[in-house]
Amino acid sequence: MDKVEGLTKGHYRKCMEQRFKQLVASQGLENLSAEINDMDWESTFHLRHLPESNISEIPDLEDDYRKVMKEFALGLEKLAEELLDLLCENLGLEKGYLKKAFYGAKGPTFGTKVSNYPPCPKPDLIKGLRAHTDAGGIILLLQDDRVSGLQLLKDGQWIDVPPMRHSIVINLGDQLEVITNGKYKSVLHRVIAQTDGTRMSIASFYNPGSDAVIYPAPELVEKEAAKDQKQVYPKFVFEDYMKLYAGLKFQAKEPRFEAMKSMETRVTMGPIATA
Repeated sequence: MDKVEGLTKGHYRKCMEQRFKQLVASQGLENLSAEINDMDWESTFHLRHLPESNISEIPDLEDDYRKVMKEFALGLEKLAEELLDLLCENLGLEKGYLKKAFYGAKGPTFGTKVSNYPPCPKPDLIKGLRAHTDAGGIILLLQDDRVSGLQLLKDGQWIDVPPMRHSIVINLGDQLEVITNGKYKSVLHRVIAQTDGTRMSIASFYNPGSDAVIYPAPELVEKEAAKDQKQVYPKFVFEDYMKLYAGLKFQAKEPRFEAMKSMETRVTMGPIATA
């Protein structure tokens, strides 16, 4: 983890810091006088691991950094699958159910968003990253061990997630809320820009395959039916959800779920084999 963090911070300083400063200057963001709600104070790039890696195509990455990130992603992929099986155990689902639920024709999708949040002169007027829930499945976050900023909403209050050395923070996305029929909820979170220090964030997203059909696990729906509680979540193709999410990321998740219900008649599904 130390090497991943060191190489990531070094890459930002060498290849991305000046670009971000130029962007800030071109947008006039140094002298904000009103709140900005349509952009974030962050510098990012994305890596795709599954179904096919694009890491060799990303410009400006040194060979050592590419190698380290590939190895790091392999470890996180294994961890994500272990966590999915733990969730199955907690829910009373057959081992492997959630992993299979994520499989499309080419398996799951898995990628990493590498972000840096530089010092911000007006953190009261622009967020590092606006509040949202993640669209996908399980999120594994390696965050800065010194600079804070991540917050999650709990019981109507924003709670700080402090920097933690050699730790992976786990978050759940909208797809797991649907599949677990609301037993697990996706978490609203945001990043508060800081006046001092650059915060590093490496968030890896283990998501369903683009053509995977997502719907509440029948076994969990049956349990709720026995309690006279109806199924409230739709079934849909993950790619369709992502198309909707792209324009509504920073809005409430409930209208997204409602919008997908109108598309249910177009979705066909088969049984999920766990053997």
